[in-house]
Amino acid sequence: MRLPAIVPATIATADSSPPLQELMSRYQDRALDFADATLVRLTHRKSRSNILTVDHDDFETYGMGHRKRFTILPQRRGKV
Repeated sequence: MRLPAIVPATIATADSSPPLQELMSRYQDRALDFADATLVRLTHRKSRSNILTVDHDDFETYGMGHRKRFTILPQRRGKV
């Protein structure tokens, strides 16, 4: 399996205040923490759908808007 390139990104102050608070409020039932909210915000800003994480349960719940879901890498064991 070939993985997409990993693209480092930074989050600016303008990205962090209201947008992150709104995300954390939207997913308060999942206890969206600051680190996860930052990843979700960066994917929105960069129009990317790939997430490198082992936190499948949460990132399968979080969305990108318009019912679009993240592509989570690596895939869960046992899934194709």
